Amino acid sequence: MSAITATAGLHTDRNLALDLVRVTEAAAIAASAWIGRGKKNEADAAAVEAMRRAFDTGPIDGKVVIGEGEMDEAPMLYIGERLGAGGPAMDIAVDPLEGTNIVARGAPNALAVVALAESGHFLHAPDIYMQKIAVGPGLPEGVVDLDAPIGENLRNLAQAKGCAVSDLTICTLDRERHAEIIVGARAAGARVILISDGDVAGVMATAEPESGIDMYVGTGGAPEGVLAAAAMRCVGGQMQGRLVYENEAQIARARSMGLTDPHRKFAAHDMARGDVLFAATGVTTGPILRGVWRSGSRAITHSLVMRSKSGTIRYIRAHHNFATKTWTGL
Repeated sequence: MSAITATAGLHTDRNLALDLVRVTEAAAIAASAWIGRGKKNEADAAAVEAMRRAFDTGPIDGKVVIGEGEMDEAPMLYIGERLGAGGPAMDIAVDPLEGTNIVARGAPNALAVVALAESGHFLHAPDIYMQKIAVGPGLPEGVVDLDAPIGENLRNLAQAKGCAVSDLTICTLDRERHAEIIVGARAAGARVILISDGDVAGVMATAEPESGIDMYVGTGGAPEGVLAAAAMRCVGGQMQGRLVYENEAQIARARSMGLTDPHRKFAAHDMARGDVLFAATGVTTGPILRGVWRSGSRAITHSLVMRSKSGTIRYIRAHHNFATKTWTGL
């Protein structure tokens, strides 16, 4: 991050957007060295370390609320860690490598992701599962609902889009727990795209017409749900989420993090409130972003940065020359 001066919240310093991209670029470049090597833990560790270093000179007083786990589980970017060189108090949500298995296999659509909001504006979600449903922008509010059957959601979405259900495509993680969703969607006439990992990218795809994805639905990680909600806030899409618990200890953990109603159905603006910044850099190529290109001491990255207040989406292609600048100077 460059050492610019920020004096208050997100609304006072537009330069934070570029600083945020530098963070995701660093993580993506570090992870890209492990593409196709079959070592997901090494890829993740490289992304985490690079992202953590990139935050060191950031002009914020940041607190990680969505990160790599609890302090005793993660050496850095853990929940509660303070980041930045000083400035406005902000919540930070990170996924240094969204798609560790994707990178290990050399598959498409891995991302490095970061979101910022003013302090107290991100849902402090425990590292458990979350039910999710999302659609892109420009649709009637409530066109899909987490509690409705998949067939009903597809019919309502088709009506809102002025098309047949057979024209719709849903995306979900390829998991046994989604068997009912998959069977129901196909029975209704829709197409189903199954992804192995990366449900932040899956949610974001609903806002990208060229992705061909009309709806994302399924159960994945709650931290990824908050990051996806931040992205949807920026593009004007719709998303709902509800935490899923395996035992009473997880419910108690959620209550200790301030969730007075652990079974609440959250909208995107409940999970990521106020003015939100979101940045992502492609690690491997997908429908949203191209992956990192590397050759010797050079790399090319493709990123996007979005802001909820303005609705602006910027795409950034960056050329990096490691022979003329330091790693932390990305």
